[in-house]
Amino acid sequence: MSRMTPEKARELRDEKRDGKPRQRPAAFVPQPGTRKHRELRFDPNHPEHVEEARRLLAGLDGMEIDSGLVPCSLSIWYEISDYSLEGLEAALVRQGFHLDNSVYSKLVRTVVYFCEETQMRNMRVPERLIKKSHEVYSKAWEHHPHGDHDETPPELRQER
Repeated sequence: MSRMTPEKARELRDEKRDGKPRQRPAAFVPQPGTRKHRELRFDPNHPEHVEEARRLLAGLDGMEIDSGLVPCSLSIWYEISDYSLEGLEAALVRQGFHLDNSVYSKLVRTVVYFCEETQMRNMRVPERLIKKSHEVYSKAWEHHPHGDHDETPPELRQER
């Protein structure tokens, strides 16, 4: 069994699909940064919703839309500071669209909602407080009696 190397990982990442090199990363893999690529999956019983949703979403600033990698889906790209998958899907449902409600889609949707919400919450935390927390704990430790101080005044200490 061969070990995973960076070269092997790149090769797997860039594998071909249907004879063509992959043009985009999968929508539900970890995506560092604030630009997100997601798949909106619609109920296969309502295929007309795909094009209707494409027209509706095309009117949003900063939203990129393409055909999905699976039938009855759309690939979308957006900035997490502008949109969230949860907000976009909720808006579509309010407009009467039917999303795919398979167990897989519900599970992926829940994980993505949690990850995006956590990332946004972390982006709102003031950075300076995080950087200074070490100083706060260091100062508290210095003033806490923890038994490693020699209370003998320096002038009374003798070298032996």
